[in-house]
Amino acid sequence: MKLGLLLLAILPITAYAQDSTAVNSSGEYPNTFSSGSANVQRFDNKARRFNDWSISVGGGAAFMAHSDLSSFYDKKVNWGYNAYISIDKQITHVFGLSLIYQRGETKQKAMLDGAAGAAAGVGTATTKYNQLALMGDVNFSNLLRRVDNHSPYRWAFHGYAGIGFQGYDTSLHDGNEFRWSDSPKRVPLFIKQDFDINSLFYQFGVGLKYNISKLIDIEARTMYIISGDDEFDGGGWAEANDYDPATAGSKYNMISDSRSDNAWTVNLGVTFKLGKQLSHLTWHDPLQEAYYRTSVLENASQDLVVCEKGDADNDGVCDDWDRQLDTPAGARVDGAGVALDMDLDGVIDLYDKCVTVPGPVENNGCPTK
Repeated sequence: MKLGLLLLAILPITAYAQDSTAVNSSGEYPNTFSSGSANVQRFDNKARRFNDWSISVGGGAAFMAHSDLSSFYDKKVNWGYNAYISIDKQITHVFGLSLIYQRGETKQKAMLDGAAGAAAGVGTATTKYNQLALMGDVNFSNLLRRVDNHSPYRWAFHGYAGIGFQGYDTSLHDGNEFRWSDSPKRVPLFIKQDFDINSLFYQFGVGLKYNISKLIDIEARTMYIISGDDEFDGGGWAEANDYDPATAGSKYNMISDSRSDNAWTVNLGVTFKLGKQLSHLTWHDPLQEAYYRTSVLENASQDLVVCEKGDADNDGVCDDWDRQLDTPAGARVDGAGVALDMDLDGVIDLYDKCVTVPGPVENNGCPTK
C-alpha cells in the first residue's frame, strides 16, 4: 500500500522532469542542444564584444649600431630619427599583424687605419631610408596571464618580429677620396638602393604598452634592424674587389668583419583603436565575462524568503499558497491551509463534537440518532 502511494506521488514529478529536460535542436542552431533555458547566441562579427583593428603612429631616435661607420663614435652619439605608421589587425588576444611603413635617417662616423686614415681623417656618412614591412606582434602579458587573475590590467609587454623591403640613399664624406674637389677631381660617395628583392631586411624588438582609454594606447618601443647589406651605412660599394686590400680605393667596408650593417631605433607611439565596442582584443580577457557571471553568482544573496506575503490567519501556512485565508483561530489545517474535517460532515474538527462520526451542522456534527 505504501509503495503504491509512493509511486503515485513521484510519477507526476518524474513526468515533469522528463518534459523539462527534453533536448531540442533547431535548424537555426543545428549543433546546439538546449532545454529551452540556455541563452543561445550566434558568434559572428555582430556578436563580438571587442574591436580588433587599429592605427599606430610614432617616432623617435635612430642609430647605426653595428656597422663599419657607427652612430656611436669617439664616446659621442650621432643622433638620427625614425618615424612609423602602421595598420594593425589583432588576430587573437595574444597575436596580431601589422603592415608598417618606416622612414628615418642615421648619421655615423668612422676612421680608416694607418696612412689612409691619416689622409682622410674622420669619415662621416648619412643614411636616409624608407621601409615597408609585415610585422608580427606577440602580447606576452596575455600569453603569460594567470587564468585566476580576475583584475583588469593596463600595462602589456609586447614582442615584435618582421620582414620587409627597404630603399635608401647614403652619402660618405671624408678629407681625401670622398670630398668635393676639382683638383684632383673628387666627389663624395653616393649610393642609392631602390626597393627590390636585394633590399630585404629583418627587424625584431620589444615594446611596453599602456591602455589610456578604449580609444587610445601609448607605447615605448625599441627595434633592431638587420639590413643584410654592407652598403647600408654608406661605407661604400660591396663588390668583391672592395674587400681586396690590394685594390685601389678606401676600404671603409673592411672596418668591421660583418657584411650586414644593422640599425637600432627607439620610439614613442600612439595607437588609435578603431570600432564601437568598449574594449580592444589586445586588452580583452576571454574569460572576463565568465569571471563576471561567476562573481554575480558568488555574491548573490542566499537568504531564503519565507512567507513573503505573510500569514494573515496565523494557521502556519503562508498566504503565498494558503487556500483558506480566514481559517478560524485554533483550527487544525492541512498543507493547503484548509481547516480539517475528518468525518467530512461539513463541520470542521474545531467545532465538531463528534469528530469521527458524521452529523448535521445543527447538531454540532453529531448524529441525531
